[in-house]
Amino acid sequence: MILFRRCVASILCVAMLNLGSPLVAQAGIIGTLQAVESHNRAADLATINSALAREQVRAQFAALGVAPAQIETRVAAMTDTELRSLAGQMQELPAGSDALAVIGIVFLVLLILEAVGVLDIFKSFP
Repeated sequence: MILFRRCVASILCVAMLNLGSPLVAQAGIIGTLQAVESHNRAADLATINSALAREQVRAQFAALGVAPAQIETRVAAMTDTELRSLAGQMQELPAGSDALAVIGIVFLVLLILEAVGVLDIFKSFP
């Protein structure tokens, strides 16, 4: 019994001494390139996820038989270069708000045709 008490007391003493010791932390220097790539990856993921969050895109994927969870796992598994390429292509695509540009081009063409004399649009108004 005395041997048991001595063992327990010595174990408790060692445990109490270890409580006061500082914890060891491992730290490393993060390079600038690594930090920039991490930021770029986050920005590319945000661009892609905002495009994929649209209802029309989700409906198109559902029509093709792709589950939303499968889309997210595939995007998360992409490499940095694949994400950068896809995000760049998404930013270059028209967003669907180019109707004003089309109207402007049609108006310009009609104005040129009127000036040349091919059309007689504006003379028909009193």
